[in-house]
Amino acid sequence: MPNNGRLVEKTQVDRWPRLEYAIGGILAGQEMVPSSSPSLVAHAAHAEAIPARLCSLDAFRGATMALMVLVNTPGGPNSYGPLNHSAWNGWTVTDMVFPSFLWIVGVAITLSLGQRIAAGVRKSRLFLQVLRRAAVIFGLGLIVYAAPNFNLSTQRWLGVLQRIAICYLIASAIYLTTRWRMQVVWIVALVVSYWLIMKLIPVPGYGTGDLAVGHNIANYVDRVVLGAHNYAGTKYWDPEGLISTLPSIATTLLGVMAGHILRLKRDLSERTTWLYLAGGILIAAGLICNFWLPINKKLWTSSFSLFMAGMDFVIFAGFVWLIDGGGYQRYARPLVIMGMNAIAVYMASELLEEVLSLVHVGGSASPSVHEWIYQTLFAPLASPRNASLAYAICYVLLMYAVAYGMHKKRWFLKV
Repeated sequence: MPNNGRLVEKTQVDRWPRLEYAIGGILAGQEMVPSSSPSLVAHAAHAEAIPARLCSLDAFRGATMALMVLVNTPGGPNSYGPLNHSAWNGWTVTDMVFPSFLWIVGVAITLSLGQRIAAGVRKSRLFLQVLRRAAVIFGLGLIVYAAPNFNLSTQRWLGVLQRIAICYLIASAIYLTTRWRMQVVWIVALVVSYWLIMKLIPVPGYGTGDLAVGHNIANYVDRVVLGAHNYAGTKYWDPEGLISTLPSIATTLLGVMAGHILRLKRDLSERTTWLYLAGGILIAAGLICNFWLPINKKLWTSSFSLFMAGMDFVIFAGFVWLIDGGGYQRYARPLVIMGMNAIAVYMASELLEEVLSLVHVGGSASPSVHEWIYQTLFAPLASPRNASLAYAICYVLLMYAVAYGMHKKRWFLKV
């Protein structure tokens, strides 16, 4: 079956429908098949010429995905503090999830696009493929937030997948048109410009430099420009808003820098050391900047961008050292499976939770399916926090079962 933009290819070579996923090229750094590939035969022949994908990157993405599902689907209203986002300034382990995904996107940009440039593929062709993928990812994000009501008057325009799409597109364009030194200049320019915007541009009624909720320029622009199309939980501003996209692009470009380190023709131990060193420097820079512009996930402050990228460098270096350097691929296999179908797991977890929360067991006055499962199976077994955590862990295992089933059948979602 020709791949005319469809999600499924099927040939005589493989009786199972194979759902390739370009998020692999975006989040995992694995070379993807051009959309014009006529069959899986061509894909198999092409894949043989590609170096093995970095197991540690798949595992790191899988660990990030598992953490995302864990913190997004608690059973009840009571959760342990680290499993909640920071109320405003400061950070928790939950706040590490989204910047880690963007950082992984940056790593993958270097590994995937760099490999294809070296193979002689024209940059214009690569950019068109990036543009198409970014558009599809943005569209998937719109679907996630539109379901189940599809009310265009309050449709959220921005969100998690939308920000990934925007950052992927812009960071890829920068990577394709500049060398690493100019990419560093872009990072500095984005971080500094956002800092100056937040501190120097006055907000009507609040003046300059006020970073409180609703008082800052980022929230103000979201309120004026997006209006009713903001995040439903805040109504008047969006944690994945317009201006705060600037430092999130810097987060992605810092991942691009990590990709450059991985592509160095040096021993793995030396590259791992450089990852640790870069991470330590960025963590220190983020903590220092925190004195003037607090670490804040909802505003994605410059200090947050630097600090979280530093954490990603350090944690990922540990993954590289243990998995690719130490030979512990076997033990990382569950994380790798989870990570190789990241977009499918994300969509499944979000949409299933939406259904469980909206469908009621015995009518609209009765508990939702989610509440019924939690109250019946988990609440009697432990304290509220532990019962809520147990529900979330079981939900993670369910999503792993989805990823494992897709992996066994060689299904990978393509966008």
